[in-house]
Amino acid sequence: MKTWFEMDKISLLAIFAHPDDETFRCGGVLALLAQRGVSIHVLTFTTGQAGSCGDPPICTPNKLGIIRTEELFCACRALGLEVPILLDYSDGELSKVHQEEGVAQIITHLHKIRPQVLLTWPPHGLSGHPDHQAVSRWTLEAFQQSVLAGYHELTSLYYLAFPSSLAKKFGISQLHTMPDSEVTISVNIESVWEEKIAAINCHHTQIGQTPILHASLERQKLFFGVEYFFRAISHAPNDVFLEMSLAMND
Repeated sequence: MKTWFEMDKISLLAIFAHPDDETFRCGGVLALLAQRGVSIHVLTFTTGQAGSCGDPPICTPNKLGIIRTEELFCACRALGLEVPILLDYSDGELSKVHQEEGVAQIITHLHKIRPQVLLTWPPHGLSGHPDHQAVSRWTLEAFQQSVLAGYHELTSLYYLAFPSSLAKKFGISQLHTMPDSEVTISVNIESVWEEKIAAINCHHTQIGQTPILHASLERQKLFFGVEYFFRAISHAPNDVFLEMSLAMND
């Protein structure tokens, strides 16, 4: 098996349920990795058509999927990522999709992209959203099936994480947190702060759902300026994703 250092091109596939999932909790690291030559692909299962139309609304509900599609493409451009892959499943209905179908969709794109790393929601989805949980299950199963089938380039699976100390600072009780000691990677994204904010601003319809964006810059940076991850699986002797992320703090 080749180590990451011996591979011609390192790529990461981030697998999420909705437009904006790629930006708020991990957009900085995706931008940092892209700047360092990693090919970053985003696979999103829905257009987010059941979400917010904005406050005040910027579109009618029947147009929301179109608007949020545009927002996703805008955010990926702002972060320097590859053109996103957007599927057409119903927002809020992923838990009703057969496991085999969801897994097959991911495996299809694994074969096309051939990434070394997968990134997705943790099993509880952070917020407990059933769509997040479904995508997490499918991603884990797709990873395991692909490795068993002999896809040896696939080495690592990471989950987004939210440390308990950050939740305590902001009085957040509705998210599933992780003890700080169990977080694998904490990455300061100060050097790509402008790119992350630009991506957040692409998601016009969702900004009103995030009160912290109306707080002081200091509070915003405390909440969004460090991104956290948990390494769920790694088959690589040298975990380049971890090493690159840690190097970004220098």
